[in-house]
Amino acid sequence: MPIEMPKGLPFAVDTWSSESGRKRYHFLSHAHRDHLAGIVSRASYPIYATRVTIAIVLGYFPQLDEANFVEIKVGETSVINDADGVFSVTACDANHCPGAVMFIFEGTFGNILHTGDCRLTADCLQDLPLKYITKRGKEMVSRFDLIFLDCTFGRCFLKLPTKQSAIQQVINCIWKHPHAPFIYLACDLLGHEEILVEVSRTFGSQIFVDQAIYHDRFSTLSLVAPYIVSNDPSSRFQVVGFLGLYQKAREAITNAKANHQPTPLFIRPSTQWYASKVRAHTPSVTEPEQDEFGVWHVCFSIHSSREELELALQFLQPKWVISTTPPSLAMELSYVKKHCFTTRWIPDDPLWRIFKFSFKKTISAPALVETEMVPLPVSVGVPSEVLEQVEIELESTQAITLFGRARFGMLDEFEIIDEEKLEYISLEECNLELDGRLTEELTTVERRTDELHIDEKEKNEQRSNYGQRSIEELHVEDRKMDNGKMDNGETTKPSEEEKKDLGFERDRSKTCIGLSKELNQSLKRLYRSRNVPVPRPLPSLVELMEASKRVKIGEKSSNHSTLNSSYGIR
Repeated sequence: MPIEMPKGLPFAVDTWSSESGRKRYHFLSHAHRDHLAGIVSRASYPIYATRVTIAIVLGYFPQLDEANFVEIKVGETSVINDADGVFSVTACDANHCPGAVMFIFEGTFGNILHTGDCRLTADCLQDLPLKYITKRGKEMVSRFDLIFLDCTFGRCFLKLPTKQSAIQQVINCIWKHPHAPFIYLACDLLGHEEILVEVSRTFGSQIFVDQAIYHDRFSTLSLVAPYIVSNDPSSRFQVVGFLGLYQKAREAITNAKANHQPTPLFIRPSTQWYASKVRAHTPSVTEPEQDEFGVWHVCFSIHSSREELELALQFLQPKWVISTTPPSLAMELSYVKKHCFTTRWIPDDPLWRIFKFSFKKTISAPALVETEMVPLPVSVGVPSEVLEQVEIELESTQAITLFGRARFGMLDEFEIIDEEKLEYISLEECNLELDGRLTEELTTVERRTDELHIDEKEKNEQRSNYGQRSIEELHVEDRKMDNGKMDNGETTKPSEEEKKDLGFERDRSKTCIGLSKELNQSLKRLYRSRNVPVPRPLPSLVELMEASKRVKIGEKSSNHSTLNSSYGIR
């Protein structure tokens, strides 16, 4: 499908959309159906085209008004007085199909060549104006600023034969099958007229075209070469369509062999079969090739090969090239890679006007590029929104306590002590020694804890009393606990020597390692406010290690349960 022209141009070529409808002038390169999509509903004066193209289009769409068309002749230049400036247009032969032309536009927007659909052979290039094909030193006298190029076979590396060579292959294939009662030519497309004309001239026979089935083909041939058209269905040469060709060929050849009669000849001049088969094997483009259905293929092309495109661009030396046939792109061509991407546009270059850019915008372009390139490292990997979310989640993650009933509750219900306000005494500073004094202290703690564990009824009453205490009562209780006094009057405060051996410090600014009653006051208030008994100290690491060594493999689970019940929070 053709492409829309840039906003800076006052004309449209081969497009009939709402966007192209805003253009003041329209140009039609040729009458292929894919270039006429939407012309019935959006045709408006003026539409510039050749006489043959206008006649073919009116034959396709009789409802179109002939007054909307303006005839343009090959080789002649028309001057158009536009409100934005005078510009001229010259039509050149496109070597594609009857009536097909290329357009050369010259104006304040620069020099532009629109090839439409074309085959840029050496003879076709010689028909361009002299200033574009004449060199002054190493450069042309005049260069195209922009070429809208037909890159249909830009991705195909086949060396396509010339049209004359392909036509001769068709004729030779017919000569090699003299006993074929019927010769079916799959030439139902606009652009195959040259083949039919040469076949008719060589063999001195007209060609039958079924008007009911191939109306467009019949009307076009009647317009371009009416002397070769036959209405006799018994003619040896007949035109068939591509649709259903293989099935028809297989049935006809099978029936002829079954009846012991000469088989008919089916010939399809096209490049599509060769382009699709190029990956499977290397087909011969110099001789006809027969497929599994019995159809003979000849490589006939009305589009430029990749080699022809490269030679044409090297000859014309344009500043910039745009493909009119995506997905085949002009940037895939070697000339465009080497020359167009390295071309620097000067501030008053016409290309800025074509694409609606101004020189002021180009000044700020480097800053814009730098701004856009900043987030590129993020976009290549993980999106920045995801990274920000992950970072927030990491910062808000809270530590999980492994002690007491907090393991079974919601973390949000407890106060989280700021780690920065706590100081820990390392094992080296404590210099704890596992001697008899530590064992005696642990025994004392177990005895005191057993006295604190009352029956279930008293425990519930005690918890309710804790919840009803006032802050002042809690302070009084804290002072009593600090003095080492229990309700029964027993003193549990360790001596100075014991505190030294246990690594115990009375400094309130440090988290103490020692008896549970000497925990930080805020921690004790926290446990009491939640009706949770103050936890007992955990056994030393050395003791646990010694106990684990004594555990047998078969009794591992039971011993672990014993340790958990002995040292866990009740």
